[in-house]
Amino acid sequence: MTVSKPLIVVESPTKIRTIKKYVGSDFNVAATVGHIKDLPAREIGIDFEKNFKPKYKTIPGKKKVITELKKSAGNAEDIYLAPDPDREGEAIAWHTSEVLKKKGRRFHRVLFHELTKNAILQALGTPEELDRNKYEAQQARRILDRLVGYQISPILWRKVQGGLSAGRVQSVAVRIICERERDIQAFTPREYWSITAHLEGDTPPPFVAKLTRRDNQKVAIPDGDTARKMTADLDQAAFTVAKVQKRTVKRNPLPPFITSKLQQEAIRKLRFSAKKTMSVAQQLYEGLDLGPGEPEGLITYMRTDSTRISKEAALEAMALIKSTFGPEYALSEPRHFKNRKKAQDAHEAIRPTSVHNTPDKIKPHLTKDQLALYSLIWKRFVASQMQPALINQNSIKIAAGDYTLAASGSTIKFPGFMVLYKSVEEENLQADEKKKGLLPVLTEGMVLTLSRLEPKQHFTQPPPRFSEASLVKELEENGIGRPSTYAAILSTIRDKGYVDLEKRYFRPSELGFIVNDLLVANFPEVFDVDFTAKLEDQLDSIEERKSEAGEILHKFYTPFQDRLSSAAEDMLSMRGVGITTEITCPECGQDRLHIKVGRNGHYLACNAYPDCRYTRNYNRDEKGNIVPIEVPEEEISDKTCEKCGKPMVLKQGKYGPFLACSGYPDCKTTQSVYANGNGASTGVACPAPGCDGELVEKHSKRGKVFYGCNRYPECDYATWDKPVAKPCPICQAPFLVEKTTKKAGTFLACLNRDCGHRETVK
Repeated sequence: MTVSKPLIVVESPTKIRTIKKYVGSDFNVAATVGHIKDLPAREIGIDFEKNFKPKYKTIPGKKKVITELKKSAGNAEDIYLAPDPDREGEAIAWHTSEVLKKKGRRFHRVLFHELTKNAILQALGTPEELDRNKYEAQQARRILDRLVGYQISPILWRKVQGGLSAGRVQSVAVRIICERERDIQAFTPREYWSITAHLEGDTPPPFVAKLTRRDNQKVAIPDGDTARKMTADLDQAAFTVAKVQKRTVKRNPLPPFITSKLQQEAIRKLRFSAKKTMSVAQQLYEGLDLGPGEPEGLITYMRTDSTRISKEAALEAMALIKSTFGPEYALSEPRHFKNRKKAQDAHEAIRPTSVHNTPDKIKPHLTKDQLALYSLIWKRFVASQMQPALINQNSIKIAAGDYTLAASGSTIKFPGFMVLYKSVEEENLQADEKKKGLLPVLTEGMVLTLSRLEPKQHFTQPPPRFSEASLVKELEENGIGRPSTYAAILSTIRDKGYVDLEKRYFRPSELGFIVNDLLVANFPEVFDVDFTAKLEDQLDSIEERKSEAGEILHKFYTPFQDRLSSAAEDMLSMRGVGITTEITCPECGQDRLHIKVGRNGHYLACNAYPDCRYTRNYNRDEKGNIVPIEVPEEEISDKTCEKCGKPMVLKQGKYGPFLACSGYPDCKTTQSVYANGNGASTGVACPAPGCDGELVEKHSKRGKVFYGCNRYPECDYATWDKPVAKPCPICQAPFLVEKTTKKAGTFLACLNRDCGHRETVK
């Protein structure tokens, strides 16, 4: 019997062509298409009696993939496991070895840090053993996340609202956003003033100086009266140059990107989301066609927190710098960067696989987004091996009676690396210097001419809300999550409805505040920033062989179990009592209003129910105070309740208007305003199990179109994509949806993830 060729197993099908280009016909290549095994979806899947042993199941829809893997392996004696070189990739490698296990078969772990010929052939030539420590670190993280999510979420369903979830890391991110919002709400602006003198020396140009000191003490100008008195003093004073300080400072380039810094810079410079940044980076890593049938990986692996680079890559960059920019821009030896504390050093920093693939050279083969991100990575890496910039800085001290003023300015003596790349911070510094303008030639003792004095009122500003970039930075600095998880965290907290991204800044939703407060009150340690950071370090220590996974899991779970029991009994029920406010019911005047959560979202209700039936929606003002929304008399519709025959009235809920029986609470019948054929019909039956409704066009509170079941609120199925009454020709799904992207335009797609069918709109 002929022995099959060795098999290389990768994660993504898009890597197959790139790898086949270099290994030729000597190997078969197949893909797992991500994970093939995971914890079961409908149970916790952890055996507590067997030291937290996970009960892995084949992921639904992956049986066909596993069949293809076995077919590709045939009777091969050697299997080269090449999923991504990180913890998730290690777990995929272990699970693949389990399904392909066969007597006499050998498994080898190969790590492709970049998809180039040399890297691929070198990795295949020096295979490693499967890394049990890395696998156990991934497994422990997965188990911890499951313990938290699958045991706290059901409590939220009972106490607050169905469909909610808690996450070990995501909930800490929500807490950080909520606490910042409360800092903003509690902030009281403080008045202060500045005084600017517009001056001229013996030669142009005119310039400005800021008042900084009085009697050698730092000046504080709390109000307008003080500002006017100081302005009057200065108006009578003689202005003389007291000190001129000139110096040249070096500004060194930043290191090549690590994952978090790439996300931050792409968010700020390119307006990419963290999720989009990682998606485009994955494409650049896996390989793109630079010619007919010539796929090539363009960057090194994009999940890393190490700034290390290979000597060969640095030397290649130095040679290109010398030939392109001139010898004065090149270093004599490579510049290396020190990793920050706790950084993993398994991978290099994110860099181009070859600096000779310049952005201009490969521009015709890349999409607009791919080119933008690649240019950022290429320029940052090449700049890291260039000479520092030299900045001439002038600092001027000016005496005016008892007062001292200061002026400063800078000019670039030698641009160095800045000729190629400037970070957002460097761009902002240069913009500030440009606003100041140039200083004239000034000498000590020179008498200056005062043109005018400009007192100006200011107010202190509250702390800023987090943008995607600053939240990634906050998570990184606090040790929350890891580089590979930031994009998923930011997406999840928005998808769950806990935060909104308004004008590129995060704001907690009311639901986010409610859930956060309940979680922090009932699980103070689990969702504490410092505790979460220390737990991340402990998980890292498993990979470093310093700790045992079982020990860490037991240490976490014992107190957590007690908290779960307490929360199940003691967590405040938002369906029942709710959160007490300071507002007295305006209807009965006897009891307080409470914040409650029902199936249509959060609302205010009198605590004297059922004696008092007052309810209202509410908003919060800029200070976080609750403001009931007074609504006009309920509008009686022309419909009657199908159960009791009383008129239906129009009400406003979380997802827009709906009809409710006027006999409430004796009759609790509700109905969509689109029922009985009203509203924009799509002709598509609702796909929710057991539902006989129809998908109709609806509008969100902000006016955005979505499509939901006309039997809402009995059925809450909804989708942003327009359903089209056309079955999928591949998997026979009952309908397709219409999508539009910049790259592909408008097309029809199947919602079945295991299918992936697409077709152009004719």
